[in-house]
Amino acid sequence: MFETDRASKNLGMRLLEATDGRAVVEMVVGPLMLNGYDIAHGGLLFTLADTAFACACNVDGGGVTVASGADVTFVAPAHEGDVLVATAEERVVYGRSGVYDVTVRRGEEIVAEFRGRSRTLAARG
Repeated sequence: MFETDRASKNLGMRLLEATDGRAVVEMVVGPLMLNGYDIAHGGLLFTLADTAFACACNVDGGGVTVASGADVTFVAPAHEGDVLVATAEERVVYGRSGVYDVTVRRGEEIVAEFRGRSRTLAARG
């Protein structure tokens, strides 16, 4: 799925790991990712976490799994040049639904926490 994700790739994201129920994605904060306060735009931090979440949900190649909802808590600002790493981990899958947690870090410092809810739509053909 990540191979054809043009949005994430155009933001410079790199998939570092994708195993059953877990994914790690990296992004460097660029100058076009800053808001009016010269900090990383929250929507782009959300996008990084959402990409890791999507990769964790779809790593098995079973069905097409999408987000049914998500929440994010911003803990610390990120700045131009920061290397951010989002680690997504499956918490529970029940039927066609699931819950995943994603932590976005700059080094050891937590920048954001994200919780995503997934829904599997159909088997891939």
